[in-house]
Amino acid sequence: MTSKETPIIVEQSFEASVNIIWNAITNIHEMKCWFFDSIPNFIPVVGFKTEFNVTSEERNFKHLWTVTEVEPLKKIITNWKYEEYSGNSFVHFELLEQTNGTMLRITSIVTESFPTNIPEFKPESCRAGWKYFMNRLKNYIETNS
Repeated sequence: MTSKETPIIVEQSFEASVNIIWNAITNIHEMKCWFFDSIPNFIPVVGFKTEFNVTSEERNFKHLWTVTEVEPLKKIITNWKYEEYSGNSFVHFELLEQTNGTMLRITSIVTESFPTNIPEFKPESCRAGWKYFMNRLKNYIETNS
């Protein structure tokens, strides 16, 4: 992903309350069930930082996250970087109340380009990754609500 590319946006409607979705995206115990199980800790507070490693194709991706904005039950924004690679991005998780539940919109915005020679940083790989996690979240919510 480069800073010149259109942000990736993935949306999903859930037949669940805003509280249920908020907890799923901010409570470390729930996050480990559908997101990255290697996250050591997470607190939805501006300035909170965490780091954890994910491997893919024998490459390490040490995630460096910092929470930059929080509106409880509405929005959380996290700065995403990787220790081994140049690049910078912000991921927005926005909750929108609907008649029969909640819509979650995830927007990934790159502000400093990531290496173009790493397959995991290609736009189609990033989009597929967010769709994968959104599907996992949907399955988690449907199974546990």
